[in-house]
Amino acid sequence: MMSFRPRPLLEKHRIFCSREPDEARAFLRGKEFRFDFSRGVAKQLDVQINGIYLPGLYVGYIQYGSPAEIRTKSARTDYWLQLPLREQIEFTVAQACVDCGPDRGAVSSPTNGLLVRTKGTGARFNISLTASALTQQLAGLLGASPAVPLEFAPSMDLTTGYGRSLAQCVHLAVMDFERAGAMPWDAITTSLFEQFIMCRLLLSHPNNFIEVLQRRERSLTPRDLRRAVDYMHANLAAPITIVDIAEAAGIAGRTLFQYFRDFRGTSPMRYLRDRRFEKVRDSLQRAEPEEGVAQIAVRWGFAHLGRFSVEYRRRFGETPSQTLLRRHSRRSGRRRDLS
Repeated sequence: MMSFRPRPLLEKHRIFCSREPDEARAFLRGKEFRFDFSRGVAKQLDVQINGIYLPGLYVGYIQYGSPAEIRTKSARTDYWLQLPLREQIEFTVAQACVDCGPDRGAVSSPTNGLLVRTKGTGARFNISLTASALTQQLAGLLGASPAVPLEFAPSMDLTTGYGRSLAQCVHLAVMDFERAGAMPWDAITTSLFEQFIMCRLLLSHPNNFIEVLQRRERSLTPRDLRRAVDYMHANLAAPITIVDIAEAAGIAGRTLFQYFRDFRGTSPMRYLRDRRFEKVRDSLQRAEPEEGVAQIAVRWGFAHLGRFSVEYRRRFGETPSQTLLRRHSRRSGRRRDLS
């Protein structure tokens, strides 16, 4: 009986596809990976690599179709987050073997290398973060350049806490990419996604800087806070980052996180999102006749209109279309009064 093989994801964003062993080896060798499998499973080989490159990270889907072994070469300098979709996959990072599956992911650092052993198709999401983007984010949170390379713990629980929310964020992103034939996000949405992934890894997942990042910093002065909040309000329509806000306020990014957590009960990026929702509502209430919900939502960084509408209704008790319709009704009423 032929075994059921789920359809690969992100096929609209295909990077490589082959059932030929030599072709697959050559492609992966060019990407600084060593790819091995036994002759007995060669007929099962079905290498699919799909994904999207964002400015600071890559979101991808990969499968081999057969049991295989893949090892990163020393030339790779990126960080990897691996999220298996169905079966168990073995990841070895710095000689630590992690048996992963839908409930457990793996995180690798370039200083430690990565060995992957699959028993089935090897289907998984893989997030690659460039060392430069992650180091810049770390420096912004620390308030100074890191003195040693960043290294993460290899295992991540995906069933609770930050691991669960991070995995859910990746799955939602892939759903967005699945719906669109091209990159569906604007600069603000892309920046928010990258900031979420990097900040969750740095501030929540065990790493060699976690104690410093979570250590209590000096208190913010009213002037520090005002500079940060003013900068955020002045740039709601721009793809600003934690590093940008921290530099504008002259404080470390971790101090900014501590303030918002302690006194606002939220994160800086969530605060930005809340203010952008307020801007959307204000824009809908002031909309010109030619303006629609989609145009206004995208202007303030909400690319996924379905989720935006659900969240808008939860916040304001009506759909964005109802807000816009009421605006047009008032405008029509004033015109009748003047006629």
